[in-house]
Amino acid sequence: MESTEVESDILRRVRTLLRELDGHHPSCQHDRGMLRWTLHKKIDQNPSSSSILVRILVKELERAERGDYRHYIIPLLHTLMYTLIKAPCISDELCSRVYDFCKKLLTLPKPFCTIGLDYAVRLKMERAAPGMLYQRMVISEQSLKSNPYPYQEKIFIFADPELLSEAICNALVTDTQAAQLSQSPRVCMCYVIIHAMQAALGEGCDLSGLRMSLQDMPMSEVEHWFQQVVAAVECAGSEASVDREQHVERLEKIYCALLGSLPPGDSPLGRLQDIPLPNPNISFHLWKEDDQLWKELVLFIRPLSQSCEPDRLSQDMDNFEIQDIISECECCEQTRFSVLSTDSGIERDLPPAAEEPFAPCSADTEQSRLQRKGGIKKKPSPLESMAFLQTGCNGPGAKPAAKAQKRMGVPAKPPAPLQRLHTARVVLLGDDRLLGRLAQAYHSLRKRETRRVFLTPRLNLQFYYIPVVTGQPSAPTAATHAAAGPEELCEVAGYLGRADPWYESNINTLCHMIPKLATMPSSPSKHLVTDLFITDVIAYYVRMGAQPVCFQVYAVKVFFNDPALEPAEDVFLTELCAQVQESISHRELNLTKKKTTLEGPGIDLAVTYKKVVVSERAKEVSASLRSTGLVMKAIPADEAEDLLCLNVNVTEIIKINNLSGRSFSAVANRLKTRDIKIRSTEQRPFTVCLDKDSRRTYRNVISVEVSPCLEPSYCLQKTRTMKSSVHEAEDVGLVKYMPKSLLLPINTFAGIIQ
Repeated sequence: MESTEVESDILRRVRTLLRELDGHHPSCQHDRGMLRWTLHKKIDQNPSSSSILVRILVKELERAERGDYRHYIIPLLHTLMYTLIKAPCISDELCSRVYDFCKKLLTLPKPFCTIGLDYAVRLKMERAAPGMLYQRMVISEQSLKSNPYPYQEKIFIFADPELLSEAICNALVTDTQAAQLSQSPRVCMCYVIIHAMQAALGEGCDLSGLRMSLQDMPMSEVEHWFQQVVAAVECAGSEASVDREQHVERLEKIYCALLGSLPPGDSPLGRLQDIPLPNPNISFHLWKEDDQLWKELVLFIRPLSQSCEPDRLSQDMDNFEIQDIISECECCEQTRFSVLSTDSGIERDLPPAAEEPFAPCSADTEQSRLQRKGGIKKKPSPLESMAFLQTGCNGPGAKPAAKAQKRMGVPAKPPAPLQRLHTARVVLLGDDRLLGRLAQAYHSLRKRETRRVFLTPRLNLQFYYIPVVTGQPSAPTAATHAAAGPEELCEVAGYLGRADPWYESNINTLCHMIPKLATMPSSPSKHLVTDLFITDVIAYYVRMGAQPVCFQVYAVKVFFNDPALEPAEDVFLTELCAQVQESISHRELNLTKKKTTLEGPGIDLAVTYKKVVVSERAKEVSASLRSTGLVMKAIPADEAEDLLCLNVNVTEIIKINNLSGRSFSAVANRLKTRDIKIRSTEQRPFTVCLDKDSRRTYRNVISVEVSPCLEPSYCLQKTRTMKSSVHEAEDVGLVKYMPKSLLLPINTFAGIIQ
């Protein structure tokens, strides 16, 4: 009877979740976005009901496929996989049903086939080695040392202190720190051991006795048994010849060795118990420096001494130690193009000064004289120069070892390819103005990596975005967009929500919820909600959101009315706004009034752009008009529109002559383009604001050029190709296969559903 009631309650919760996806929001608006969270918390309180939830979700998935309710599939599948990872034990029969359903998704278009393939691969490993997904997640998120699975992950939360209030920042810092308090490496290792035993042995596992045995062990023994369990699980998951029964036998031996002669525990056998999934390693950063993102990523790859906390770069670090790491990369950037040699490597091409006729010529000297002196025989191939570091950055002893091998006549072994063992998950908390800063930082990072590769071969970089609007932005940033609402400042989040309903349900609902929770008066209930809810939603997002939506980054070149000033180059992601600048001098003011009386308000502009047509053929259009301003939008209002296109809204002033006299009317013109040039023909300046951020405003502008920002590595290789090719206008060689435009990927749960 009790099982029937539990099943009915879970089914009701799942159906409520699906109704929310259809747009039928719950009666209590504050429950929006919490349905998934409350469902998983309900299962955590009663771990034995996880199999019931998995069975219900499988039935709902099969029903959605038969009824062609495709918008249900990805949310249900993510909910199912998250339940399966956290579940203490799931039968092979249930895993098999989920696996078969994921294989069916391979016949559907993206993103269904992509997500189905990913989950099918994971489920195949989970069936062979139960608990493998949980184990890998804990090892990577907690950076536990393990040779069979040496991957590490870290979550970096970035927020702009000028966009979020101090109360919100302090609350987020407190929550992220509190989430890490009870998670020592020892505790996480014990979680992995206990979960692996329960997942394999099921209800016959004496968890109470296992906990007592691990609790009394010294740290060295806990680490030993942790390595034994990890090796057994990874071996079973990677070897096709090992079946589930052999894996269970291996773990039974470890289980018996762990318990030894210990008396049985107090908890009765035959009942599954919850093994918590530890919160991931999260660090919170206030974005104050332009290159702060790059510094944090470098320190994640090459951490400082253990006495320093790399998460608090601007406060606790030794500046000299920071500079030692960062200057190494910056020094290599400056000297990269000065290490090429003109030596051909042929003995007869050596100049006379290079020979030593009066020196005694022993066999060793002759051998070393005939060998190359460590010079570069030819220019490195583009793939090598863009994918690997020079040997000098791999360690102080790498280069002399190669020389010694050559002197001895032994051919030097090529360096092993670098593996991306680190994953940085960067979560942005804010609005479109923060994403504009991210586009700047990402463009700077890509340029830095083109000059000197360091992060690219080592680091898997993922971006996530959680919109947060406080309603009371700080004074400097509120000047330009004082009347802008949350929708205007969160256009990217609105687009992602329309493209991915699960993102809308789980992430966009945090836009106003985080400020409310942060400003709640301190109370036990407040800490209960914030510590669990905010941290859990962020963890769920970064764990399950693996489908990127790529946004085009646009390059802008700004010319000023002062010829002595160099043009400024910048990038933007969401919007460029140009407005007529107020006249400063008395003479300019009189001329402006006279011109306004005759021609109307605004300034004369010459606009040249490439019109976007269906055939993708470039059609250049030129026009002259009088305008009071224009806005270029890079984020379309509809997810069906082209994401790699600019929507330019120009406010044109039309002069009307009638019997009553001359009058003027404003007409909104809209055009689609990817490249556009705007110039003030009467030399009157205007202002340009990027990404709705008044801190990024250019004044006294007379001309602007906007085009898709090119990938820096493409530009470098294009320059090299043009030096040796007569086909300057065409992409030849490697350039044809390189990404041309710089795209900023932001992860969601489904990407863009076709």
